[in-house]
Amino acid sequence: MSLVDRLLQCLDFGTNFTFSAEKQELFATKGYTNEPKRFLSCRQEKRAQHNNGFDDSSSPRFIRQMFLAVCAECGMVTQVPFEPREGRPVYCSRCYDKVRVSSHR
Repeated sequence: MSLVDRLLQCLDFGTNFTFSAEKQELFATKGYTNEPKRFLSCRQEKRAQHNNGFDDSSSPRFIRQMFLAVCAECGMVTQVPFEPREGRPVYCSRCYDKVRVSSHR
């Protein structure tokens, strides 16, 4: 069966857009079973809103809060993605790798 360009209507704006035969083939190779409901620019805008305003191509989905800590092994100031607690050692990434490898032996 030969694919042909199809005219679809954007869910958000009601404007018509072309779902080309090439795009249909791409969708099929990726295993997508649903056809697009939005024009490309509408999909990108919706995706950006979903990702808290970050564009998928250049920014992370969220900004992780980092905390300053002093490495228990080498004394270097480092940043970690969790709030350090008193009495629990915190390691820089280099020392963490060493500690992790030695604890699995």
